Amino acid sequence: MSTEKQIVKCSFCGVEQAVKTPLIAGLEGHICEACVHLANQVVTSWGRKRDLEKLHCPLPTPSAIKQHLDKYVIGQNEAKEVLSVAVYNHYKRLKSESGEMPTLGNDYDVELSKSNILILGPSGTGKTLLASTLAKVIGVPFVVADATSITQAGYVGDDVESLLVRLLDTAEGNVGRAEWGIVYIDEIDKLARSSESPTSVRDVSGEGVQQALLKLVEGSKVKVSLKGRRKEGGEETEVDTTNILFIVGGAFSGIEKMIKNRVRPKTGGIGFQVQIDKKEDDGTVISAGIMMQEVKSEDLRYFGLIPEFIGRFPVVTALEALDEETLVKILTEPRNSLIRQYQKLFAFDNARLEFTDEAIKAIARKAMENETGARGLRSILEKLLRKAMYDLPSHSNVNYCLVEEDAVEDNTDITFSYDESLADTEFVQTASL
Repeated sequence: MSTEKQIVKCSFCGVEQAVKTPLIAGLEGHICEACVHLANQVVTSWGRKRDLEKLHCPLPTPSAIKQHLDKYVIGQNEAKEVLSVAVYNHYKRLKSESGEMPTLGNDYDVELSKSNILILGPSGTGKTLLASTLAKVIGVPFVVADATSITQAGYVGDDVESLLVRLLDTAEGNVGRAEWGIVYIDEIDKLARSSESPTSVRDVSGEGVQQALLKLVEGSKVKVSLKGRRKEGGEETEVDTTNILFIVGGAFSGIEKMIKNRVRPKTGGIGFQVQIDKKEDDGTVISAGIMMQEVKSEDLRYFGLIPEFIGRFPVVTALEALDEETLVKILTEPRNSLIRQYQKLFAFDNARLEFTDEAIKAIARKAMENETGARGLRSILEKLLRKAMYDLPSHSNVNYCLVEEDAVEDNTDITFSYDESLADTEFVQTASL
């Protein structure tokens, strides 16, 4: 009988079993630790390719992306074009890395870098809505964060890693999907104070947060906990932020004054076509939209953003302040417009809600007076319709509510009535049209 010990080898790489090289036994073979890690990387890449295939295929063209944005966001055409091109190029880059896009000549070894986006614009002009709608168009995870809630590690508040934790939650724990997601950080201008205000004090963690965001935004591998922060003892996983698209937005209040002197010579020339929408105290007429498009890096540095942080956002676009006409369109035209939302709420109580044209214009004027942009429209409608929504469920003989201009301007009661022609109407269905 042979007493020679059988030599056991890894079925993949052929390495022999030893004290320092243990092998995992299977039904018909063995595998070493190195091959386990390699197999894990291969399987993970398969999963990422499958996740990428879940994106719209073929990828929507910039014009198709803008057409989708038009359904939800009124106006801001130039900003929508800039964002559409930036997002299209970003996900075209992802497809090229997965081998779905053709290579030309000897350019196969050219690495494409991502272009993060900076959006400027007054509060309530649609910065967050644009970012969230873009994520829906492409079909990727999306999270929104407020820059004022982010602090340096060691301070009370959320650290930058919490952005990735939330992105993982949105992706239902799928790291591959999270690594193709979109992160929107609002109020980015609040990370540092404007130097023209001597009484304000820079937040102690403002510049520190910018430093912490640098590697995250540019692309790095970050260990995060699936159950929360690492100090809570949750299971850790590694997230590569190289392919995550970061969009930051801020109002940058007062930035128009800084670039006014640069814009004034251009707007004064003959033949330069601009829309006249702002007149300064000295009589100079300047287009507010053109001023915002003239923003340069030094203007952002004036607000306390460090040059390294600004450099991570090569795509810069600006949103214009909303006028009364645009607010009227926001109230009525989008698929999920506020008017339609409240009409559906009233439809649940078997009543049709209607607004006169004059009432809608009066609501827009109030929002202009409050200087709250589109965000202020909901609060105005809530106050306007509150009593009606309180009384309506108690009236069984009412199926029609009309809001007129007097109700908006003078806070008079909304007209309630019973219309026999609406007796058999399916209100919820008609309110969704």
